[in-house]
Amino acid sequence: MKRETLAALIAGSGRPLVRAVAADGEEQVIDPASDASPLGAAAAEAARTDKSGEVEIAGRKYFLEVHNPPLDLALVGAVHIAQPLAAMAVLAGCRVRVIDPRMAFASAERFPGITLVHEFPDEALARTPLGPRSALVVLAHDPKIDDLGLAAGLRSPAFYVGALGSKKSHAARLERLAAAGLTPAELARIHGPVGLAIGARSPAEIAISILAQITQTLRNS
Repeated sequence: MKRETLAALIAGSGRPLVRAVAADGEEQVIDPASDASPLGAAAAEAARTDKSGEVEIAGRKYFLEVHNPPLDLALVGAVHIAQPLAAMAVLAGCRVRVIDPRMAFASAERFPGITLVHEFPDEALARTPLGPRSALVVLAHDPKIDDLGLAAGLRSPAFYVGALGSKKSHAARLERLAAAGLTPAELARIHGPVGLAIGARSPAEIAISILAQITQTLRNS
């Protein structure tokens, strides 16, 4: 690896980057979020799937080496489901943060080893924004908290936005968010009711269904 390539990767740490090495040894660092070229599109697909490998663009072969930061999972609402979901997501390699201004809920005793953010989600997500490697799940069951998180998530490049609740509560949520200025295209991004339909009942089972849907969206979208 060339020194300037290493310097570019270090400078861009924290966001998805791809090192492209041509057959003749030429190297370049690609930012998939800003490179609209055919090589940039191939790099974006490699970054999305976390899969390095060879591609051929316009008759020229490249090896694409993916340099992805860990997945970022933001949970809004320190409820019972958030506890197993946070623990499972850590085991799956995610950086997890639980956002809830209610300090009695978002406590170190309930979420050992998890980053806790005692702010409203609009404030927390403005300070540490969601990126293309981010997933957001709102769980608070309180529109004063959940809607702020959803508005921020839907206007971000996060690859997944999910919301806990019944079909009835989700329909009411969509009406509120539309009244707040969210577009139909933005609202269509919400996975709600959240999670795969596996018949989950307990908090742990619901957490499994959510993490499975996040993984499915990441790998198959």
